[in-house]
Amino acid sequence: MTKLEGRERRKLRIRKKITGTSERPRLSVFRSAKHIYAQVIDDTTGQTLVHVSTLSEVLKSELGESNKTEAARIVGRHIARLCKEKNISQVVFDRNGYLYHGRVVALAEGAREGELDF
Repeated sequence: MTKLEGRERRKLRIRKKITGTSERPRLSVFRSAKHIYAQVIDDTTGQTLVHVSTLSEVLKSELGESNKTEAARIVGRHIARLCKEKNISQVVFDRNGYLYHGRVVALAEGAREGELDF
């Protein structure tokens, strides 16, 4: 089994238990080698409500020369800010098969710093 197949298995195991509703949407994280992406999804309608990544034009000046972990924390704070604008205060965290370690933890802590509850 490759690393990707293992992540996909973990992802399916997690997604069996986690779903996003309109009252409590799902905060999904995707992590690549260079960037991190986060989106808030309402699974009942299948819509992405809010999304942000390290590639977002809004964050380019704020990210600067920060390392990947600090960039993930900034993305978490920004997604929390966008959620507040849309009156979303509670989410379900979906680590998407990644271990709750490093950049995934940094994004979660950044979202909590922005007063997003999960």
